[in-house]
Formats: sequence, C-alpha cells, structure tokens
Amino acid sequence: MENLILRKAKPEDSSKLWEIIEPIIQAGETYVFAPDSSSEKIMGYWLAPDKETYVCESDGELVGTFFLKANQPDSGSHVVNAGYMVIQKSAGKGIGKAMANFSFAEAKRLGFQAMQFNYVVKSNEAAVSLWKKMGFGIVGEIPDAFLHSRLGLTNVYVMYRKL
Repeated sequence: MENLILRKAKPEDSSKLWEIIEPIIQAGETYVFAPDSSSEKIMGYWLAPDKETYVCESDGELVGTFFLKANQPDSGSHVVNAGYMVIQKSAGKGIGKAMANFSFAEAKRLGFQAMQFNYVVKSNEAAVSLWKKMGFGIVGEIPDAFLHSRLGLTNVYVMYRKL
C-alpha cells in the first residue's frame, strides 16, 4: 500500500480503532479475549497507560494499529512486547510489515533492545510467516494454550528478535 501514515493514536481514534479490533476479537482465532468482549474492555486494554498505541492510516482511513509496552517491569523492561491488528479488508497488502518496521524503529527510540511476542497462535500462519520474515525466531512453544473458536485447543509460540 502507498501513502501510509503511522502515528500515535489519539483519543478521537477510539471508535475507528474499534472497527479494526472488533471483528478480529469476535473471530476468536488470534487474540485471547472472549469473542463477545465489550468495546470498553478491549479499548481499555489497547489504550491503557502502560502502552504506546499507534495507528496506520491510508488515504485518511485507519487500516491498522499496534501497541508497544515493556514486556516485564524493572529488570525485564528493556524488552518490548507488542500487539498488531490490520483491518480485514486490507490484509495482505503490506500494512503489517510497514507497522512492524515502524515499530522496530520506535521501540529502539524508546530505549528497548529486543522485542518478544509472548503469545502468537500457531495456527495464525500469516502472522507467524510475517514475524519470521521480519527476523523473529520461535524460542518456545506452549501446548494447548489457546482455545481457538474453530480448532479447539492449539499451541502458541513465544517469538523473539533483537532490535
């Protein structure tokens, strides 16, 4: 996609963010939240003060979002954790990759030295493939850790890369 603008989320982005997030949560295939989770619950999580939340715009429309946060407090705070979502109609158009590259630079600017994903659902092949292409390695696999809406219990990966 061309003409992508990546920026910090603003309070007025909240309803448009929910349009990206709600169908992904409702599908029950990639995030741990109950499919019927409320906007208040999810937006409270996604926009919480412990996170730096960003949006990706294309032609004035929000098409993606991600957050950065310390993976652990204190002695583990040099490793960043992140979560990413792309609006379904724009999947496969390079938005995830653009957000990833921006997030790596932003995380470094914020003082982080590495990035760790604690919970990548193994059956989420698009995400696993993207993260591998972006330099992440699978450093662990947790059996039956995710209750997938269609597949039942499935494994999750812990993925890591240095910044």
